[in-house]
Parts: sequence; C-alpha cells; structure tokens
Amino acid sequence: MTTFRALVATLAVLFIAACTDTQAVSQKDVNALAQQLRALGPEVDPAEAQRAAEISYSYGRQLAREYNVTSSPIIHNAKVLNGFRERGLCVHYAQDMQKRLNQENFRTLVIHRAIATPDNIWRIDHSTAVISRRGDNMYEGVVLDPWRNAGELFWSPTRADEVYNWRPQREVLEEKAAAKLARQPS
Repeated sequence: MTTFRALVATLAVLFIAACTDTQAVSQKDVNALAQQLRALGPEVDPAEAQRAAEISYSYGRQLAREYNVTSSPIIHNAKVLNGFRERGLCVHYAQDMQKRLNQENFRTLVIHRAIATPDNIWRIDHSTAVISRRGDNMYEGVVLDPWRNAGELFWSPTRADEVYNWRPQREVLEEKAAAKLARQPS
C-alpha cells in the first residue's frame, strides 16, 4: 500500500508540474534588468527601474497566455495571419508592452517603439518596445522583446542586440509611406 501511495503522490506532483508554468522568472533575472535600467544614468529612479523590470518580465508572459501562444513565434504568426488566433504578432506584443509600461507614468524612464526592417530569411519586419532614460533616444535604451521567445522576455541594450538592427518606428513607417506613394501611378 505504501508503494501505491508513493506512486499516486509522484503522479500528482508530475500532473501539477505539467499544468503549471515551469519556467518561472527568477528574481535574479528581474534584478539584472533593473540593474541595466539603473545603469542608464544616475537620474533613473531605482524604484522605477525595478518596477519596469518586474512588469516587463511578468507582462510578457501574461501576453503569451492571453494570446494563447503554444508554439514558436513564427508558427504563432502563421496562426494569427490565417485567423486561428486573434493576436500575438510582434507588433501586438510591442503595442501592449508599451501601453502597459506607459500606465506607470514613469518620471525618469520613457518607452519608445522600434522596428527592425527585414534583414532576415522571413523577410518580415519585427517590432518591439524600448525603454530608456527620459531625454535619451531609443539607441541609448534597452530592448524589451517578449515576442522573440514566445513570451519569455529577451532584453538587451539596443545597440548590442545581435539579431535585429533597430530603428525608430516613426522613421520606418515614414519611409514605407513614402515608398508606397512613389510606387503609385501618377
């Protein structure tokens, strides 16, 4: 009987573990991002840096749950584009992350939007949010990209991101609008 109880207890633990989020965000990860944000300059409020780091990690995961992400980002994109999911493109993550962080009304930090134009095999743009010290541009900030790892936050100083060449969203959209206008028949 003791073996049976041990088996049932083991199965219960495995079942619970399978139903929970096994990739818990560590406080060490959150603190590392907060430290990077504080390092943006002495004017950055440490409490704001900590709050921004906590939100960035937790909200990226929340968005993945809300978007019902169950696959890689590229496959999830195909699901959205084919109508099987409503949201979950990188632009959705960027919009929602920017909106959520802006709700904090940070005094010493500001949220930017960035786009990387298609320098990849998929030939698609990639959007993200970037956080910087108030008064700095996005190139002096930190990329906050939960799309890249299906809800698990990737962050990096903007210029140090080895995968994407980020540019200000407005600049990219203006170029696209001008190119579209130039292609229209006179």
